[in-house]
Amino acid sequence: MTPSPLAQAVGDLDEQTAVTLVEEKLSAGEAALGILEELQAGMNVVGERFESGEYYLSELIYAADIFKKAGAPLQEELKSGTQAAYGTLVLGTVKNDIHDFGKDIVATVMSSNGVKVVDLGVNVEHQAFVDAIKEHSPQMVGMSCLLTTVFEDMKEAIATIEAAGLRDQVKILIGGGPVDEATREFVGADHYCKTAQDGVAVAKRILGVD
Repeated sequence: MTPSPLAQAVGDLDEQTAVTLVEEKLSAGEAALGILEELQAGMNVVGERFESGEYYLSELIYAADIFKKAGAPLQEELKSGTQAAYGTLVLGTVKNDIHDFGKDIVATVMSSNGVKVVDLGVNVEHQAFVDAIKEHSPQMVGMSCLLTTVFEDMKEAIATIEAAGLRDQVKILIGGGPVDEATREFVGADHYCKTAQDGVAVAKRILGVD
């Protein structure tokens, strides 16, 4: 599928165009979540180019800066709908992946839909997920990544939760640019969420909320 102009601008590391397009979309009344998902699609392009060797770490870091700068005006609208929490999600980007944009979208959208989010950050050690489950007693654990190279780390994180005897206490949701249903089967997660809004729908089913 051909990326939207906004996603293409992010993928091409064109900061000014990305910022301008976001401003134009907001002025036209487009929903913040939809705009954020276009930005995420652009980051997926960046991730693909990194894995193919076209981009290097410096481009990844610059792309993350573009994402945050272009997405900054969207945060207030997303947070304005925050509700009282009816469930808890422990969330983190798995070990050996330092990308937080997709995770941050999920955190914001989940919070605005009544889910308390315990954000562990990026490059999260496997044991940190276990410790957070013990401390916060969540119904769900969310794991994010941008790179296919960390699928094994995601699998090991889930295995660590299982080894601690906690696997039956939580539903595990995974997402990120390269993640799909086959990834879910490989790592042993319960749900694959293509977008943050998919994650909300899954969370509501898990928690029994309409």
